[in-house]
Amino acid sequence: MASYSSSSSANSTILYDTALLLVRITVSCLIMTHGLQKLTMLLGTAPVEFPDPIGIGSVPSLILAVFAEVVCSFLIIIGVATRFSCIPLIITMLVAIFYVHAAEPLEAKELPVLYLLVFVVFFVTGAGKFSVDFLIRKNKKSVNY
Repeated sequence: MASYSSSSSANSTILYDTALLLVRITVSCLIMTHGLQKLTMLLGTAPVEFPDPIGIGSVPSLILAVFAEVVCSFLIIIGVATRFSCIPLIITMLVAIFYVHAAEPLEAKELPVLYLLVFVVFFVTGAGKFSVDFLIRKNKKSVNY
């Protein structure tokens, strides 16, 4: 019978944190490609044609989407304010699912649903040990007053 020691627990923790890191980097890079396309649209000379789901105008809506998909994704990649950075991305994906693609079939909603699921998981779990968030938290705990 195999015995489970603290080393197997440490190994599973390393695997868990490595998996979080890999998923954080991969998913954030993938959604960032969508954000960079929107940034190009925002900086381009053509008139902006973008949905206005909350009634603030197409350009401000595009700016919010770019902020979520570029800035917040970058913060998630490096693991800074990960839970906070997930909130704009969760909202953006909810808007994509229930407003932008509302009348479309499930196939059009698949990608935003998957992104939503991943960002909800990051919101719940945080970034893991391989993140700036962990380093900040670790340094705060080691300070003795």
